[in-house]
Amino acid sequence: MTKVRPNGAGPPSGGPSHSYPLLVRDHGLGTALKLLLETLPYALARWSVLLGFATACALWALVAVGGAVWLGTHVATVFGYCWLLGVLLVGGWIWGTILRYTLHMIACGHVAVLTELITRGSIGNGSEGQFAYGRRIVMDRFGEVAILFGLGALIRAVLRAFHNALDTLGDWLPAPGMKAVVGLLNTILSAATRYLDKVVLSYDLARGGDDPKRNVQDGLVYYCQNAKPILATSVWMVIVERILSILLCLLLLVPAGLVTVWLPEAIREYGAIVTVCIAALLAVTVRAAFIQPLFLICMMIRFHALIENQPINSTWVGYLDGLTDKFRQIVR
Repeated sequence: MTKVRPNGAGPPSGGPSHSYPLLVRDHGLGTALKLLLETLPYALARWSVLLGFATACALWALVAVGGAVWLGTHVATVFGYCWLLGVLLVGGWIWGTILRYTLHMIACGHVAVLTELITRGSIGNGSEGQFAYGRRIVMDRFGEVAILFGLGALIRAVLRAFHNALDTLGDWLPAPGMKAVVGLLNTILSAATRYLDKVVLSYDLARGGDDPKRNVQDGLVYYCQNAKPILATSVWMVIVERILSILLCLLLLVPAGLVTVWLPEAIREYGAIVTVCIAALLAVTVRAAFIQPLFLICMMIRFHALIENQPINSTWVGYLDGLTDKFRQIVR
């Protein structure tokens, strides 16, 4: 595959393809934190879902291991292995499908509310709650939840294909010694993709109109046109996110230890391992519910500010169309 640079496209093809207000242009963490607090119900809803699934996952694991041990001891070892494998496969399907689906819908509603705050400063006419507004806007745009879920997968596929075709990210960053950690940067680049599909969705919601899938394609083109500043920002945000996540896990060791004290004596014998596992589990839920949305908001504001009054470049349309058929599938 030919390597390309994001600034290597031809001249713009005309004026901006969108026209919507933009009230928030500062993509700093302070502004993002303010918006996160304004939309705190979504963060709390995400945290509640994650805690519920985490608890269910722990109980499911106990059932899997306990049942396997009992069957292996009282019936036959092969039955124990079959039970363990079957229960874990079912649990993995629930975790990987239902949870991901639920969190995706919560995130899309959150993006709808955040987009309204970033572009217009208020949610609807003030008579509608955040959850009702988010669901109504997303469903009005896409009609069916399944369509939105599939569209998100296509967006991520196009982003991965584009990132794989980029020249080394180390050439983009001026910091000394960056070329020595290109592998790490490329890993971070992949992690940044989970923010960018929601950013493209935000563009469609802000732009409006009667063709959301075409808006999504234009949003991907705008991302390509501004890939260097967006990715330079996202790299540092992902790094800070990882640092905050590690610090959070360390801080949660204290409450995790208190939880361990209240557990049955048989479990307390493995106190250190149990404490670390509880702390890690809590850290994962808090990170997904509060820290990641914080950086998503930063990326949304950065994107909207960069493309304001910017003409769309038709050269990128042809490039993405030839790069992956997923780009063409978006409008089907």
